[in-house]
Amino acid sequence: MSRWHPWRHAAEHFPNVVISCRRELPEQVWGLTSFPRQKIWLCKRLRQVHRRCTLTHELIHLERGPLPADPRGAELEERTVDELAARRLITFGQLVDGLRWTRDPAELAEGLWVDGPTLRTRMATLDPIETAELEHALGDE
Repeated sequence: MSRWHPWRHAAEHFPNVVISCRRELPEQVWGLTSFPRQKIWLCKRLRQVHRRCTLTHELIHLERGPLPADPRGAELEERTVDELAARRLITFGQLVDGLRWTRDPAELAEGLWVDGPTLRTRMATLDPIETAELEHALGDE
C-alpha cells in the first residue's frame, strides 16, 4: 500500500504555492494558509510527522477554499478538513493492518506515520460500514 505524500501532492497540484517551515507560529497553531498569496506556513517547531499531517490539512484547505466567515461555519469546515486529512493520511487498509499489529495508540500512530490527533480523528470518524468491516477483520475485538 502506498502512503500519501503531501509534499509530492503539493509539487504536482500546487506548484506555485510557497510552503515555509521557517516561522514560529502562535501557540497551538501548527499551520496557516494564505489564499490571496497562495502560501502555507508550517510551524518551525513541528517534527516531521506533524509537518506531514499539518501540510495535508492545509492542502485540503487550498482545495476547498477559505474558511466561512461565521464561526459555526468555520468550526464545521475545520472538522471536515480534519476528517478528510485523516482519511487521506490513513487508508482503511492501513488502519486494519496497523490494528492487527498493535492496539497501543502511540505505537499505531508511529507505525502509520501520523500524529495522535490525526489517528484519533480517523478512529472517531469511521463510518458504520468501516466499523463493521474493522470488527470482522479483527475478530469482533
